Amino acid sequence: MFNSILQLEDSAVSVSSQTRVTEDLGAGGLDPDRFDWQEAWYPVHYVEDLDKSRPTRFTLLDQDIVLWWDKNEQMWRAFVDQCPHRLVPLSEGRINSDGLLECPYHGWTFSGTGKCVHIPQQVEGGKAEVSQRACCRSLPTTVRTGLLFVYPGCAENAAKTKVPVVDILEETDGWICLKTFRDLPYDALTLMENVLDSSHIPYTHHGTVGNRANVSAVELEVVESGKWGFKGSWAQGPRKGTLGRQDTTFIAPGLMWHDLTSKQFGRTLTVVYATPIRKGECRLFALFPFKFSSKLPGFLMKLTPRWYSHIGQNGVLEDDQIFLHYQERYFEKRGGSANFTKAFYLPTKADLFIYQLRSWVKQYSAEPFPGKTLPPLLQLEALLDRYHSHTEKCTSCSTALTNLQRLKLGIAVVGVLTWALLPMSMFISTHTQIISISISTLVVIIAAGIWFGLGNLERKFYQGRKVPPRNLPDKN
Repeated sequence: MFNSILQLEDSAVSVSSQTRVTEDLGAGGLDPDRFDWQEAWYPVHYVEDLDKSRPTRFTLLDQDIVLWWDKNEQMWRAFVDQCPHRLVPLSEGRINSDGLLECPYHGWTFSGTGKCVHIPQQVEGGKAEVSQRACCRSLPTTVRTGLLFVYPGCAENAAKTKVPVVDILEETDGWICLKTFRDLPYDALTLMENVLDSSHIPYTHHGTVGNRANVSAVELEVVESGKWGFKGSWAQGPRKGTLGRQDTTFIAPGLMWHDLTSKQFGRTLTVVYATPIRKGECRLFALFPFKFSSKLPGFLMKLTPRWYSHIGQNGVLEDDQIFLHYQERYFEKRGGSANFTKAFYLPTKADLFIYQLRSWVKQYSAEPFPGKTLPPLLQLEALLDRYHSHTEKCTSCSTALTNLQRLKLGIAVVGVLTWALLPMSMFISTHTQIISISISTLVVIIAAGIWFGLGNLERKFYQGRKVPPRNLPDKN
């Protein structure tokens, strides 16, 4: 392993440029009958949410990795998150003044290629750092469409394997794009199955992005398929055909998008990545690119703060988050993908993409965690957690939460001080006393109202709603 690392040190620096030149290998490895999840590129973070001053931990395919900015080579790096000395996580360390990753335990430092540069404890003239055993395993990285991608498999294949992106987003300008992410309490395949299924939207997301009144027959068609994934279409399209045809693409193992063009709204894409963290957990990256037929919607979208749109998008994700956590456990007990035709009852063409996805898993032995079982069920509070699954990892949401808490504290101080000064009005003239008391009381009431309102907003950064909009009483 370490011989491979040393041989690839020079090429690892330029993986980003090579991927565009030598992409000629499909994801999943060379075996035509088996899909290897290690041999693929995965998004792990929006670059705008990474801090260049400190390392960031992530888990990819049950392997802890550390992400950090190599200022010497001006690129993002990914290492297996273990110091070769005593196996402590490097993500608990720091990036030192020389731009090297420093272990928190004994100060061993590493360059971007994984070479050990310095061992503080050895005597002068010692050469322990030149040993292959002193190297960290460095994983290939690249940045595309604002996402940091990591390749966990054989490093030699990284530059030859296509990075899963929606090419049109890189080839044409004029897109207005909303983006979000969240760590979800179910498998990447469960997420992919869910987002491929457009027919659930009017019911599951009624009151958020769907409406039961828009339900209609769904006649799906698969037009192309293979180890790489599949392409399909819905000729009538959503909302009873009022929006036009919708085309769907699944790029194995974890990218899909719906493509819809309508006269009313222009062209819209729904792009979703499902990055496997471990069995029963994945990270969703969602991009919603728009090309509107008029300028006003795009203008208003640009004015919307990123953190505010994330609150709404988290609510949409929570519409199905709880029951999917249960559903995949029922599915596992019934045999999973190997037995999906008996576990599921799929009588209509609305389920064709689900059938195709599970057929792909079965045909190419494409289980990401073979032999492993799902962890125990989570409690409702954990399923609806927003802070640890999103807020603390999102720069816009964490910053907005900090500012909101400061504002809330300031409002409380103003209210308390105003209330405390009320007795002083007893020592002024009667007429002035009435005006002073009235104004002070009004200030306290307004401050209290704002404080409670900010408190309700603050809770949305921490926890989702327990009752989804679809289960609320219909408005008359």
